[in-house]
Amino acid sequence: MENYRFTAFEKTGETLFDEVWTFANDDAAKIDGQKQIEEKGIAEKTHRLVNSSGKLILFHV
Repeated sequence: MENYRFTAFEKTGETLFDEVWTFANDDAAKIDGQKQIEEKGIAEKTHRLVNSSGKLILFHV
């Protein structure tokens, strides 16, 4: 299992979420991470999900 950092922002720059999520790998992070984002109701907010190496897994502006 690997740690991934999820952050979401308002257009003003205010941080909505800054959390560590755990997934088996990058593919699982992309699929399950998108589900979690949709469940939180912030799919249209600026957000990113990066792995522990800093690789961008998900990004939305």
